[in-house]
Amino acid sequence: MARNIKALGLWRAALVESVRQDGPDLSARQMAIMLQVYLTEPPHTVRGLASSLNISKPAVTRALDRLSVLGLLRRKRDTEDKRNVLLQRTVKGSVFLSDFAELVIAAGAVTAEDMEIVRAEEALAASAKARLEAEIHA
Repeated sequence: MARNIKALGLWRAALVESVRQDGPDLSARQMAIMLQVYLTEPPHTVRGLASSLNISKPAVTRALDRLSVLGLLRRKRDTEDKRNVLLQRTVKGSVFLSDFAELVIAAGAVTAEDMEIVRAEEALAASAKARLEAEIHA
């Protein structure tokens, strides 16, 4: 239970700070769509998002209407299949999520220990890359 309270407290802190700022106040559905589009490999379609999020296509469309107006996502017709609408990331959307990530970090979701693990994993990856490059050039 204490772990749940801590997790919810971190989420609350990030959300409270988010709504205090001048930026857009996204619904949970809009934020889920943003995270799905920006954190998973494209292409993204209305049909695909509806399926992966288990919500209706009209619900996805309504959320996309708002995200498009805000400039956080862009729609584009699929040139190969005109029935599909592809969703594209925007610079404004990337900045929005980057800023939100900073709020989560500031709320304590990423601890110093987490960052040590990230740095250790990055060092391991760099070491493995160097070994592979050395083997290739040997």
